[in-house]
Amino acid sequence: MRFLHRRDAGRRLAEHLESRRAELGDAPIVVLGLPRGGVPVAEEVARTLGAPLDVIVVRKLGVPDQPELAAGAIGENGTRALNHDVLRATGTTMEKLAVVEARERDELAHRIARFR
Repeated sequence: MRFLHRRDAGRRLAEHLESRRAELGDAPIVVLGLPRGGVPVAEEVARTLGAPLDVIVVRKLGVPDQPELAAGAIGENGTRALNHDVLRATGTTMEKLAVVEARERDELAHRIARFR
């Protein structure tokens, strides 16, 4: 399926979800979006469903010498997920990863303040 833009995708998703609202019963709904690209989609869904919108802010932990290769990710409240296979394959030590994580935690805090 092709979309004109993210807001179009959000409107179409919202229409689909609205048609299935009865399946949710009285369950409370909160719509979550991933900055940046997911927020316009989530905003349209939240508006249509009359639900609150929030964001999930995460940061990739890139391998020090290959920053586009994800060795893990971090999120709020100290959340961290690591890909130990990537860490082993690249020889990345926890000490080297800690340097990357400290930098990304600073950026994570900045983005949380910005997006909320």
